[in-house]
Amino acid sequence: MKGKNSFVQLIKYGIVGVSNTLLTAFIIWVILKFLFGVNGDAEASPLAMSIANIFGFVAGVINSFVFNRKWTFNSSVSWKKSFLKFSAGFACCYLIQLGIVLLLNESDIITPIRYKAYTLTAAYICQLIGIVSYTLLNFFYNKYYAFKK
Repeated sequence: MKGKNSFVQLIKYGIVGVSNTLLTAFIIWVILKFLFGVNGDAEASPLAMSIANIFGFVAGVINSFVFNRKWTFNSSVSWKKSFLKFSAGFACCYLIQLGIVLLLNESDIITPIRYKAYTLTAAYICQLIGIVSYTLLNFFYNKYYAFKK
């Protein structure tokens, strides 16, 4: 039964994760595009990448806490206690993923993807890689620490 419960939690976490990813990516895209003018082959500065990233992740982390606490992990731990643990995990996982994003962006390993008239810039691809790395790290942290009964 325990393995089945973990699998169901992983699926639920994935569903919440998809909504977080869409929300986070949308906010990052809006900030990079409209605040910093990152389009086509334009490069994004580390400052632009960091500002867009933190605003996107803050929106995603609020969404994640609410849905994962009640729906995914069905936690009965007080929301204050679990929020403190959740926030600490967010901070650790966030700093790791931000380091990955900035390292990839500065390394020129990632190149833009072109499809017809649209270009997905290296900056956006680096952000998406960061979102995936954060999601994996944060799942295990939440499952085994923040929402553990």
